[in-house]
Amino acid sequence: MKRTYDSMSSSIEISSYRDQHFKGSRTEQEKLLRLSSTLYIGNLSFYTTEEQIYELFSKCGDLRRVIMGLDKYKKTPCGFCFVEYYERADAEDCLRYVNGTRLDDRIIRCDWDAGFIEGRQYGRGKTGGQVRDEYRTDYDGGRGGYGKIIAQKVVPNTLER
Repeated sequence: MKRTYDSMSSSIEISSYRDQHFKGSRTEQEKLLRLSSTLYIGNLSFYTTEEQIYELFSKCGDLRRVIMGLDKYKKTPCGFCFVEYYERADAEDCLRYVNGTRLDDRIIRCDWDAGFIEGRQYGRGKTGGQVRDEYRTDYDGGRGGYGKIIAQKVVPNTLER
């Protein structure tokens, strides 16, 4: 059964986060966010597979595709992905029912995305992964251990012993 949808009366609010690398005006970005059926999924484990993403997110509707986030240099998963639905209403259901749930023992975050563009699947951090993982000071096994900057300080010290 096809649902009717009025894009301007969305019951799922758009968060205050904006992609700083968006090519266009703030107004254009807002419009795309209000019409999009693409979601950014964050806080994934580095070990979460594309198959797991399809399994969970397809419960809300038919998926067009999943684009896994990759380390820019190693080409390994780095904790985020994009999920594209065919219908905006299915993406809204995902925000209602999947956002904040646990996958691979992590609370995942879902947010509207203005639409996937080739190249955005790569981490933007200096070391190739996500920026937040470079500055993390705690140990997080699901995201590769210590943050990259801390790991560079810890590992050399252990080699001196």
